Amino acid sequence: MSFLPYRRILLKLSGEALMGKRLFGIDPEVIQEIAGEIRESLELGVQIGIVIGGGNIFRGVGAAAQGMDRTSADHMGMLATMINSLALQNALANLGVAARVQSAVEMKGITEPYIRQNVLDHLEKGRVVIFGGGTGNPYFTTDTAAALRALEINADILMKATKVEGIYDKDPVTNSDAVLFARISFTEILVKNLKVMDATAVSLCRENNLRVLVFNLLEKGNIKRVVSGESVGTIVEAGG
Repeated sequence: MSFLPYRRILLKLSGEALMGKRLFGIDPEVIQEIAGEIRESLELGVQIGIVIGGGNIFRGVGAAAQGMDRTSADHMGMLATMINSLALQNALANLGVAARVQSAVEMKGITEPYIRQNVLDHLEKGRVVIFGGGTGNPYFTTDTAAALRALEINADILMKATKVEGIYDKDPVTNSDAVLFARISFTEILVKNLKVMDATAVSLCRENNLRVLVFNLLEKGNIKRVVSGESVGTIVEAGG
């Protein structure tokens, strides 16, 4: 086996990534492609934990902005992440990959409850662990859940998959002169108010020296590339 820079990773997927070209929901072809890349990465020998957002189904913050009670809206968002988690588990199972869904919100008979030691056991046995339900609390995003779970499982790095190449100094979708950072510090992200992750997640990573890699999920093969340590996306680390 070739040298791997990471023994254990936490992969953060946005719910929107599962939509493909659809306006909402899950595109079966897209989720199967993602599952295939996860299997290829797993075969390299890396241990993989995954957190998925629920924005393709329901976004709590958006609903709250339209007048819904924020706590209720966030609870609905947590359920959306569970739908995505179960869908990814099924896609992985179709490829012969053992995966377990652990939920921060009790869903007896559907998923396992989140128990850290059980997660570590699954990872050591080569199973993918998918964390659903966010942190189990309202007012916290799935970015924060990803940072929290990454720290709890002693991940070497948090890898955040996005729709762009990495972190830019401005929105690359609306600004053709946007500059891509190869490396940037957590402090710079907060000072420049770059919309990479919410401030809580950024602070949690900075305070615990957890490196973050932001990369483009839409580029086929990128999950395997980042796991292999290829120079893809933007590295965020302490300093600055």
